[in-house]
Amino acid sequence: MKRDDSTHERLADRLANILTKLNMGCQLSIQELVSEFGVSSRTISRDFDRINAYLPLQRDIENKKYYLDSNYLGKITPKDIRNFAQLSGISHLYPSLDITFLRELLDSRSQQIYSAKGYAFEDVSQFKALFKTVGKAIQEHSQIGFLYKGEPRLVQPYRLIHHHGSWYLAAVRKDQLRTYRISHIQLMNSPHEYSTFVPDPKIVKLVENDDSIWFGQDKQEVILSIDRQIAFYFIQRSILPEQQIVKELEDGGLLVSSKINHDMQLLPLIRFWIPHIKIVNPERLQQELEIGLKEYLAIT
Repeated sequence: MKRDDSTHERLADRLANILTKLNMGCQLSIQELVSEFGVSSRTISRDFDRINAYLPLQRDIENKKYYLDSNYLGKITPKDIRNFAQLSGISHLYPSLDITFLRELLDSRSQQIYSAKGYAFEDVSQFKALFKTVGKAIQEHSQIGFLYKGEPRLVQPYRLIHHHGSWYLAAVRKDQLRTYRISHIQLMNSPHEYSTFVPDPKIVKLVENDDSIWFGQDKQEVILSIDRQIAFYFIQRSILPEQQIVKELEDGGLLVSSKINHDMQLLPLIRFWIPHIKIVNPERLQQELEIGLKEYLAIT
């Protein structure tokens, strides 16, 4: 889904500022925040939806302003903000989230210093009821039934996971851990109460520790050669799944290891860096990449 550029700008700064205002007891209107941050009303509405997923927001019926439940006023701590940053996937966006840096970040003048851009994610405001229902089932360890791409499913839900801009449900069906894209789930209007289940500690650990959403598949190691022209980017940060630098080559290039559950975790990333990257092992994956490129060139 195409997103307006304003959706990506100053995301972390904006959320932090809104949280600070709410924590001080301020009542906030969408239009006031639109004027303050220079974004659309739809963007601010999504911000409130994100915050409401973790904090009990209230809305005045007459003036339509949002505010924080009085029981929570003044109780948002630096730890709460760090937890929110982690759940939102922005905990590593800044060099530090200690108390000194948080005070600097929450200062209204921080917009003159920091700006976060390039965040792309699907609009999930339409799934608010679905998130609430699924979240309740996860907390209560209750099975949940829904239609997935038109087909009925009965699953044991474990976790809602945000991965590369989209939300997924990690759940067990027929003794197998699977992922279901939230945008393809349709709740069924049924008064039926589903039975509860006892979460499997092994599955909980797998969901928490695995960086991908390709659960239940054995990982394979892939060795890649990186040309010196782009080596800096791979040294600076991990671009590939579970990336490890195996060796720095004499010409300035790299040998890099990546561990994946599925070929599609890696192939789209490699295509982005062509012609400065090559799969050394396994050979069949490099051959698959080349075949795909030849087929593409044949139809252009």
